[in-house]
Formats: sequence, structure tokens, C-alpha cells
Amino acid sequence: MIEAYESVRWPRRLPSLPELLTYVLEQHGLSRADLVPLLGTPSRVSEVMNGKRHLSMSMVRKLRDRFHIPADLLIPPARRRLAA
Repeated sequence: MIEAYESVRWPRRLPSLPELLTYVLEQHGLSRADLVPLLGTPSRVSEVMNGKRHLSMSMVRKLRDRFHIPADLLIPPARRRLAA
């Protein structure tokens, strides 16, 4: 009964890409500048972190390999449907 109440009251949701990357950076003691080798340029890092740009598949692979994040969390739901 408690589980049903909690799932209705506080439904789980996937974090947005900027939320996920912010969390990963905090956990590893890194800054946005540390994403430049993985994402390309400081402006690209800024666009991704502000939610204005999606990741390319090469970026997804690099982040997945570096931080051991499932690719499903890095690919937006709309793109996942197109890829399937």
C-alpha cells in the first residue's frame, strides 16, 4: 500500500541529460571543462549542459565508456524510438 501511494505521489522519472551530467561531474569531482575532450568544444559542452543540444552517437559512446553510464540514459526518448 505504501509503495502504491509513493508511486502515485512521487512518480519516478528519468533525469534530464543536463541533470545527469551535472550529477556525474559532481560525483567524480570534475568540472564542465573536463567534458571538452569527450564532447568536442567548450561551446558544445555549454549547449549540452543547457539542454540546447543532443548528444551525437560518438559523444554517447565516449561518455558511456568514461563514466559507465548506460547509453539509454544519454539518448533522448524521441531518438530512442527512431533508432528502434
